[in-house]
This record gives sequence, C-alpha cells and structure tokens, in this order.
Amino acid sequence: MADNTLKIGIGDIELEAALFIPDNAHGIVVFSNSSHKRRLSEGNKFLVHHLQQSGFATLLFNLLADNEEESAEDEADIALLTDRLVNVTGWLQREELTSHLNIGYLGESAGAAAALGAAAALGTELGAVVSIGGPLALAAPVLTDIHAPVLLLVAGLNEEALALNIQVQEQLQSIKDLQIIPDTKDVFKDLGKLEMAAQLATDWYRKYLKPGKQHALRQNQP
Repeated sequence: MADNTLKIGIGDIELEAALFIPDNAHGIVVFSNSSHKRRLSEGNKFLVHHLQQSGFATLLFNLLADNEEESAEDEADIALLTDRLVNVTGWLQREELTSHLNIGYLGESAGAAAALGAAAALGTELGAVVSIGGPLALAAPVLTDIHAPVLLLVAGLNEEALALNIQVQEQLQSIKDLQIIPDTKDVFKDLGKLEMAAQLATDWYRKYLKPGKQHALRQNQP
C-alpha cells in the first residue's frame, strides 16, 4: 500500500498532492479541486476515505498553486484548470506505481467543469467522470467530445444547478446518468446526503474503472 504526499511539477509550477494506492487497487480516482480549502474540506476527506475503503486509489491535489489561489480569475479560467488536470493525468500514466490503473475524475465546483474539459481532451484514455454540482455550463463547448461515462450528481433543492445539469445531460453523447440527491441544496453540508453521493460515485467507478470493464463509447451504441 502506497500513501504519499508529493509535489507534481507542471511547467514552472508545483502542485501539492496526496496519493494513496491500496493493494490490488481497482483504479484511481483523481479529485479535481481548484483550491487548497476545497481539497482539505471535510466533505472531500469523507469521499476520499469512502473510495479508499472501497479499494480505489486516490489522488487529491490542487489545480491552482498556492500563490494563485487569491486570484478569482484563475479559478474561473477553466481552460487553465483543464490543462493542468490533463497534465497531471499524463503524469499518472507515466508513473510506475499508477501507469497500470484505469483513471477516473471526481470534480466539484470549478473542478467539475475542468474534469469534463479534461475528459473531452483525453477521449478514450479516461475511464469515468463523476461531477458533483459545479458551473458545468462552462464546459458546454466540449460536451459532445466526451467519450468517458459521466455521472452527474446534483442537489435536488438547488434549482439552478439542477436545470444546468439536465442541460448537460442532454448534450452529452457518452454513457451518462443524472442522479438527484433529494432534500438538500448542498450535498457537502449534509453527511447523510454526502454518504449517498459517495456510494453513487463508488458504484459508477466500480462499473467503469475496474480492470477488464468494457463499455460502449456512445450512449446510442449497444
């Protein structure tokens, strides 16, 4: 079992990361977070622990370097966040400890849009995506380019987010599903709802990340 805190070099910056690899890992889930605060949130810790206990490796890291987090413009720059996520994915594909693992993304907030953007860029190299809320309209131009299966999780009482997620689901051409987490406006503020989201995400990764899993590349294929 490997459990490491490390720095990942992307160009002239270093991104702080935590990598956990259980024995006989089913695949690796990369958490797409735009800030240190989100990466270390109790909600993220809960999701990480749930996935690890289910046999998945995890990579938790910041898409923004420490000196960039004060700039709202950087967080809103989905192209920048997407490029960094693609580069970190390439690093995983080259590293001996992780090169054999199927890769999935879990994104929330701006990180969810970045996860969809990176999924479009990587095509069939990516195994699965789970999005929890997020400004997904920012990823609209690339939604039809996504090949990976996408699970959209959204708080049922957040009407604006629900409407956006429905639009995204309609535009996606890959395997997709939208699950509503009922009776909440924020999945991360209710442990019971977060547990539901964690189980739905884990089931999605079990279906599409575990070794030997095969799936159609497009929703309309058998």
